[in-house]
This record gives sequence, C-alpha cells and structure tokens, in this order.
Amino acid sequence: MIVSIFDLFKIGIGPSSSHTYAPMMAAYRFINKQLENISDINHITVELFGSLAFTGKGHGTDKAIIIGLSGYMPDRVDKTIIDSIITNLSNTKNINLLSRKNIKFEIDKNIIFNFKISDKPYSNTMLFKAYDNANNLIIKEYYYSIGGGFIITDSNNSENEKSFKIPYKYDTGNELLTICKREKMLIHELVLKNEKSIHPEKDVKNEIMKIWSVMNKSIYNGMTNSGVLEGKINLKRRANILYKKLIRKGDEFDPLYIMDWVNIFAISVSEENASFGKIVTAPTNGAAGIIPSVIKYYVEFVKDASDEGIIRFLLTCTAIGYLFKKNASISGAEAGCQGEVGVACSMAAAGLASALKGTNEQIENAAEIAMEHNLGLTCDPVGGLVQVPCIERNAMGSIKAINSARLALSGSGEHKVSLDEVIQTMWETGKNMSSIYKETSKGGLAVNVIEC
Repeated sequence: MIVSIFDLFKIGIGPSSSHTYAPMMAAYRFINKQLENISDINHITVELFGSLAFTGKGHGTDKAIIIGLSGYMPDRVDKTIIDSIITNLSNTKNINLLSRKNIKFEIDKNIIFNFKISDKPYSNTMLFKAYDNANNLIIKEYYYSIGGGFIITDSNNSENEKSFKIPYKYDTGNELLTICKREKMLIHELVLKNEKSIHPEKDVKNEIMKIWSVMNKSIYNGMTNSGVLEGKINLKRRANILYKKLIRKGDEFDPLYIMDWVNIFAISVSEENASFGKIVTAPTNGAAGIIPSVIKYYVEFVKDASDEGIIRFLLTCTAIGYLFKKNASISGAEAGCQGEVGVACSMAAAGLASALKGTNEQIENAAEIAMEHNLGLTCDPVGGLVQVPCIERNAMGSIKAINSARLALSGSGEHKVSLDEVIQTMWETGKNMSSIYKETSKGGLAVNVIEC
C-alpha cells in the first residue's frame, strides 16, 4: 500500500477532514451506490458515533452529510452552495438525492448523534440506512473516518489507499533512508518516481503546483477577510487585523518580523478552514495552516526560493506523512492533536529541510525533532469547533517546524532518536491518551473555558 501525494493533499472545504470532508465523501459514495434503486428510497437515517457524535455539530458534520447526499464532493462545492442547500432543507424539510429524487429529511430526526460507545474498531463511525415506502430496510452500510479525509468500509478496508506496483516501496523511515542511499537518490526524487508510476497520465509537478496555488490563495483570502467566525463562541478573525498592524510598521526594525508573517500565514488558512472556506487538507483540515505557512515562509523569505523548491517540499512532506499514517495515525480522534498538528509540523519541517537542500539524514532529523516536541498534544476543541485552540496551534506548529528544520540543517544528520522511534512513541502515547482528550470536547480546554 502507498498513499499518493494527491490523497494526502486533498482540495476541499473546512473545517475538519475527519468530521466534514470524510462524512461528505461517505454520504456521496453511499447514495451513489444506490443510484439504480434511488426511486425506491423513501427515507434515510445516518447515525454518528465517537467524536463525530460529540463534536459533529460544531464541525458541521450534519451539513456535510446533507451536501454529500445531495450529490456534491468536497472539491466541487463552496459555502454559497452549502448555505443554499441547508436553507432549502430548513424551509422544505426535503433533500434532493443526487438532484434526482426529493425525500423527506429533517436534520434533528434523520441524523442521529449517538453518544454510546460503539463496538466498531474505529472511533469515528457512521451508519447509513436507506428504507423504502413500507419502512423496509433496503441497505445499511458502515463508514469509518480514519483521519485526513480518508474513509474505509467493512467491505473495502481501504477506499482511499490503493495498491500500485511502485518502483520503491518503504514502510519505515529506516527503509526510506536505506533505499535512497542504495539508489543514490534524495527523498523527493524517490517520491516523484513513485508518483509517476501511480499517475502516469498526470504531469505530477504541475499538479503539485496547483495544490500550492490553492494553499496560497487560502492565505490571501484569510488575510483579507474579517468579521466573526461561525459558531457559538463568537471568535473574531485576527489574520486581517494582524496583517494591517504589521504593514503599518513599515521599515521599523523588528528582529522577529518574519515570525509575525508566519503567524499571519498560518492563522489566515486556519480561519478560512474554520469558516467552511476552500483549503487543502495537509494532512488534516485542523492542521491545514502549517504546511502552507511554512512554504510561504520559504517563498517570501528564503533567498533563491523557486517552484522546484516548493515541489521538493511537498514531495518530501508526502513521504513523512505516509510514514505517520502507515505506522501511527493522522486522526485527532485516535491520537489527539499530536496526530494532526504534530504530524503537519513534522511534515513541514522535513519539507523545508528538503527545499533548503538538506541531506536525507537532515530531513529525517527535522521530521523527528518536530514530532518529538509535539508528543502528548491533546485535541480539546472548545465548543467542538476548529477554532480554540486549533487556530493558534497552527501558528505555533509553523514556527516549531521552521525551527526544527534549522536545527537539523545546522548538524550532520546524526542524532540519537530516529523518526521511526518517535512515530512509535507518538502512537503509543495516542493509544494511552484518555478519550476525553481525543476530539470529544469532554476534557481540557473544552471544559475549562467558558464559551462566550
């Protein structure tokens, strides 16, 4: 199994890859499977378990399911379409399945938030059921959101991951380094050769630059938009305020000037994500601000930055992200925020080290340093929203990624703790972490902060 760069970096909408992107895809795939029998469907119920139940409303899971059943995928929908469909549903109590058949549908009745512990193997479980006019069950199917927008079912254990005959297979960081040394390649070169075998019909480099284009646009959108983010905590957007304040400084000397820009880049993307804006899952939506902000740092503040450097960056990110997904988790519901912000920070650190032409050993060291200092990071969103502490956490993760790359590049690449060891430690930490700290909003800041 291998995860392509185009699986790990998916263009879609916020605010959550596991709670919005994946449920929308699950609903879309479920209803498309019923295409031949759609005329027989009288009503549908969707039951949500795990953190999908506890924080689904805050993350817009109910809206995502409605949009998916209506025939839209995350990369082909925007907030205007979403608002129109939800408003129509509220007024008519009807949903138009795939724009082919109207059926009665009420959010409070047809989407069930089940807070009981499921006996299924994955925390974020969705159960879809379709019934006919006589209330007979036509079909039921379980979908599991496993982080980063990836979904699996009981019948197909990996709908997003596909088997390919790739030239260079690796499952650990040590294997990756060994192959690269044997073949005399850099990590990004190995990943590119694999991608070209998976997507022979694509100009892979051009497609990577399209991903960066969407990331870059989300930075600019976040910098220019103002107001209050959706949700009951009434959080004011800050990226635009910080941007205006920074440019007013003009030529005033400030040794931390670049850090302020990185904060703005990360917060911009995270605020766009929190408002159902178009972003790139990287590798999750909750951590979507880190990799774009570090690339933007590279583009704006590194001498001789180039498109080729951006391509090296994202290809290298893919190798690191795959290792975490393969050997641990990129799901906040499974591993806490170390699985989201921690993984994105590790990927970004490796990507920057690669763009700055570090050795394979320095790149692996950068990834290890970044995750080592995110171990134990909890996922405790206030109000079940991807806002507090998530938005600021993206800014902190971006700075940490840059520092990790700089530390690694200042050394030879030799270090005591390997990336494989820190990935194993991260996964053990995630499994031992109490469920109240894994995206359920039942502990941490989520219960100690007054929502106002």
